[in-house]
Amino acid sequence: MCHDSYVTLYYIGIVDSKGIIYDFAAPYHIGRGKLAFGDATRYISLDKTKCTLQDWDSAITDGNDIYSKRMHNLCTDNCHSHCAQCLNIMGYAGKTNYNMFTIGIWVFFQGKFCGKQQFTKTYLPFVILLLFLCWYKGLF
Repeated sequence: MCHDSYVTLYYIGIVDSKGIIYDFAAPYHIGRGKLAFGDATRYISLDKTKCTLQDWDSAITDGNDIYSKRMHNLCTDNCHSHCAQCLNIMGYAGKTNYNMFTIGIWVFFQGKFCGKQQFTKTYLPFVILLLFLCWYKGLF
């Protein structure tokens, strides 16, 4: 598993200063200590000194409190939204407009893989599906 403060691709969590990961895992539930769907595959290291409105740990606690009272919705209110809320509360990098889309795009384009195995775990299913579709359509 990757360490430091990170968010992960496909399923997202955020780590406090003690290294404990939190994720909005299900309706009215914040997972603590591990991601609900396995180890991280990608991460972004976040600089805790870039919090402009509230300190890192208290912002994560406040974000957890908000999302522990919310219904999980795969399309509109999910783990990406939870991490965005935490970043907005802390005013990370002077911004308060993070959302599930900006988090996903940020991780996709700037996230680092935890290793070769995680890279393979992320992209191999897509490559297999693509090859199957090409074979099915007679492209080779």
